[in-house]
Amino acid sequence: MGLRCAACLGVMAAASFSAAIAQAAASGRSNARPELGANVLVFDPSMGAEKIQAEIDRVYAAEQHAEFGKERYALLFMPGEYHVDVPVGFYTEVIGLGATPDAVHIIGNVHADASLPRNNATCTFWRAVEGFSVTPTGRTMQRAVSQAAPFRRMHVKGDVVLNQKGGWASGGWMSDSVVDGNVGSGSQQQWISRNSEWGSWTGANWNMVFVGVPKPPEGEWPQPPYTKVAKTPVVREKPFLTVDAKGKWWVRIPELRKDSAGVTWHGGSTPGRDVAVSSFFIAEAGRDSAEKMNTELAKGKNLLLTPGIYDLDEPIKVMRADTEVMGLGFATLRLVTGTAAISVADVDGVDVSGVLIDAGEKTSPVLMEVGREGSHASHARNPILLHDVFFRDGGAAVGRAKVNLLVNANDTIIDHTWIWRADHGSGVGWTSNVSDNGLVVNGRNVTAYGLFVEHHEQFQVLWKGERGRTYFYQSEIPYDPPDQQSYTSGPGVNGWASYKVAEGVASHEAWGLGIYSVFRHPNVNLTRAIEVPVKPGMRFHHMITVALDDKGEISNVIDDKGGPTKLAPHRVDPKVAEFPEQ
Repeated sequence: MGLRCAACLGVMAAASFSAAIAQAAASGRSNARPELGANVLVFDPSMGAEKIQAEIDRVYAAEQHAEFGKERYALLFMPGEYHVDVPVGFYTEVIGLGATPDAVHIIGNVHADASLPRNNATCTFWRAVEGFSVTPTGRTMQRAVSQAAPFRRMHVKGDVVLNQKGGWASGGWMSDSVVDGNVGSGSQQQWISRNSEWGSWTGANWNMVFVGVPKPPEGEWPQPPYTKVAKTPVVREKPFLTVDAKGKWWVRIPELRKDSAGVTWHGGSTPGRDVAVSSFFIAEAGRDSAEKMNTELAKGKNLLLTPGIYDLDEPIKVMRADTEVMGLGFATLRLVTGTAAISVADVDGVDVSGVLIDAGEKTSPVLMEVGREGSHASHARNPILLHDVFFRDGGAAVGRAKVNLLVNANDTIIDHTWIWRADHGSGVGWTSNVSDNGLVVNGRNVTAYGLFVEHHEQFQVLWKGERGRTYFYQSEIPYDPPDQQSYTSGPGVNGWASYKVAEGVASHEAWGLGIYSVFRHPNVNLTRAIEVPVKPGMRFHHMITVALDDKGEISNVIDDKGGPTKLAPHRVDPKVAEFPEQ
């Protein structure tokens, strides 16, 4: 089906939906809306544009500059057409409730704007749009974002630009989305697009990765720096809320796809199964403890976390196969006693999506653990999925952890994460927000799409499991090692490689890796950005290192290959196309 026909189908579906839900309500068959708390705003076209706009503006006024604020919001749009302007601020998620993106149509603007002066979007974090169509004012939708800014199941009836004119951006993520016109990457330093479609793509900077994209831009790495993987080997799209014509609320669990390209919803809706929202325990921050949530999970409930900050004194324990844990509006799990935030058993089909995990002042050995040490079960037929699960050590307050995300379970899929030891904000310093590693993988056949890991004090990523795969990697190494002695991983080795594959691993493959230095103290260097054993099953494709400040250097890209970064007298951004060399 062509894009134009799909759009027409969506308009007719929205009109049919409005008529059906009105008829259901008149006959008394409409189900009650679930209680989602004060910070979930549910809009219906019958409310009128002026009232809806006032609520949108109220939320944005609170969230526009609230980089480390305490409020969280989800803006939910029932199927239908809206004439509004939607600026998306910090900790704000905008969601369409239709089975297909075309069931919710916003005519106007839905935009993310740079949060720093001079149109600088390098700190435009923690905001999401999902599941609706947009006809943007002036034809172009601005998406000036950096890390932790998901763009999922969207249909843009026009163009998209990924920066704000004259400024920088450092994103980003797009999946299961259609852009009828052009995607202009502008000054974006890096980007991953998975299973998405567009009329055209223009622009590049350091590291642009396209996985399962039917029409990637022309050109080959390194000029322009395009990495293209024709098929997405295995993925299940993020679960999403829908409302049917009788007013009943569901969560659609998309089906597992293998060797896929393009979006899931050309047939009218994303194939999968529906789970009633009534099967979820709906948690509210400040009311529901980890103990209460665990009691409900043990009864067989799924878990929906409404927007807010949840102070946890024990982990949320996910023990049952096929459990859904879904956060709305960047629901934040904050540790207070040095435990993990989430612990997932070695079981099939668990899906955790849409949560931000904040380390606490007391050091946690791990912030999230998937599987137990020694996990051995195969989950190949029904993988464990992590969608838009983000981590933070410091920034909002002092946060400390040894390991942020520990994956022991085989066949786990990480579908977009940002694992960030803060370089600014509160509680920031080499001995304050202490974190050894962002990601440690022990499981076999673990796959990561969109892996952003930054500023941890030892290996950003330590991969010890066999047959791991990473599609897109972005990492700034720590800014703040005070001296070389504090930042040394072994005799004759300066610093800790950003991406480390353990010596005992025989097989690993990665595509599109960008690793950057911003050393703030003199005479601090990193010997190599990527460190791997040289074996027949080890394959790395398209790597770049960049110095973003004039202190120190990254001496090699991967093992002893690539040479050093330089800013003076002439800028050098070393690149390695293939390792080992083909």
